Amino acid sequence: MGLAERRIVKNFETNVLPGLKQQIDAAAGFDVPIEVKWDTLTKDDAYSGSWTESWPTLYFQPVIIAFKNICIDDMGKEALVSHLKKVIIQDVRDVYGAEWVTFEGGTLTLDHRFCNVDDVDTRVQSLQTTLEKAL
Repeated sequence: MGLAERRIVKNFETNVLPGLKQQIDAAAGFDVPIEVKWDTLTKDDAYSGSWTESWPTLYFQPVIIAFKNICIDDMGKEALVSHLKKVIIQDVRDVYGAEWVTFEGGTLTLDHRFCNVDDVDTRVQSLQTTLEKAL
């Protein structure tokens, strides 16, 4: 990752991520630990010009929507807070679509390659289904 790409990541971490994190915490009803593996999200710098606009749609909006859907009542809120320990965001397995989510040992791993950015509904559905089965 070159200087230009590191600046994009730093800008995102400083100016965009805090607001997204706040929305995720509000949807979940608690402070959700989030680990972003930036080195995996930035491995193809050909897309660096659209990272800032695409990462929220690709990774964060599905989490916010799915958490809101799960936490519509006390049962959902209690289940999420008692089972979810951490969220990891990465691009390691070169997968996309419904296969992007795993939930093991309290860790929700969101692993999606940089494609199909606007297919939020598929990611929300697979994320919500995976969590609801495990909760």
